[in-house]
Amino acid sequence: MKRLFTAFPALGLSLLAASWNANGAELPRLRFSYGDWEIACDNTRTCRAAGYDSENSSDAGDNDGAGQRRMSVLLTRKAGPDTPVHAELQIGTYEDTQSAAPLPRTLSLTMTIDGKEHGKVAVTADNPTVDLAPGQTRALLAALTRVSKIAWTDGPFTWRLSDAGAAAVLLKMDAFQGRVGTPGALVRKGARLETSVLAPLPEPVVRVPALDDRAIDLPAPRLAALRQALKAPADTCTEPDNIDGTPGDIAVWRLTGGKLLASLPCWRAAYNEGAAYWVVNARPPYAPRLVTTAGNGYASGTIGSSLKGRGLGDCFSFDEWTWDGKGFVHSSEGDTGDCRLVAPGGAWVLPELVSAVQPARSTNRP
Repeated sequence: MKRLFTAFPALGLSLLAASWNANGAELPRLRFSYGDWEIACDNTRTCRAAGYDSENSSDAGDNDGAGQRRMSVLLTRKAGPDTPVHAELQIGTYEDTQSAAPLPRTLSLTMTIDGKEHGKVAVTADNPTVDLAPGQTRALLAALTRVSKIAWTDGPFTWRLSDAGAAAVLLKMDAFQGRVGTPGALVRKGARLETSVLAPLPEPVVRVPALDDRAIDLPAPRLAALRQALKAPADTCTEPDNIDGTPGDIAVWRLTGGKLLASLPCWRAAYNEGAAYWVVNARPPYAPRLVTTAGNGYASGTIGSSLKGRGLGDCFSFDEWTWDGKGFVHSSEGDTGDCRLVAPGGAWVLPELVSAVQPARSTNRP
């Protein structure tokens, strides 16, 4: 089940923050999916590729009567010459009672590729995610470039990784990091020097000034004037009022430089909701500047957005916008991967935008 994030009215509207971070569009990033694999590469040129069990349950069943066992593998590779791939295996925990034969608390999984064993990995009920050994990782990467049968088993319990789409995703990783035609390429190796591989980029640094996180109360006349000034896009903020029809509450926080942050309810969906956030002058004229209509929380100088991909809660998208004293910088963006029932909250963190946020000491007063 692919991500359903684009179904929500506020998603995709994080681009409304672009006016605060004009350089954001220039940062390299990649999002691509094919078959049962997907990849996200962030602005430091780090890439993360996730693969899953087959969506075709007839290809992913086991022999213990459980049917399709959920699982995923994450391949992480930083940019730069001669950089290794780090591989992690995660067995599904979303449905603890997915089988008539309950899983033991400790599993010793034998990794097999086309029937050949490649060592074991230990998985426990408290830690369903485990690193693969370097030799296992090399064998897995080689298998993913061809048609292969990849599985982890312990007695009657089996988890099968799909290879559908893996080669296309790994080629995208090679191309994004400038590895095509080099010895370190995963798919199209060649004799081009490793020194030609693109170098990693540093995380943008966002320095947050000292802020008082407490919401402030404006006098009624000023609050009414502020409400009049806040104009959200009508096609996005479809439900600015409370459920009972009364006007939505305005929340206000003090920023720095004579600015305030103000928010109003914006929209509601079956299992998500979003608020609009503006930076305004501390005194009229307020001259509001819209940051986002997808926010659902503010603390320590950062507006956050966390939205379910679907009601089951097995996949989320996330964004953050952080105050740097002049404006809100889009400081984080990504999601938790496809909606595959691997884990509550999603299987992995797949960022497309990362930043080094350096908070200042809070000025909260007792």
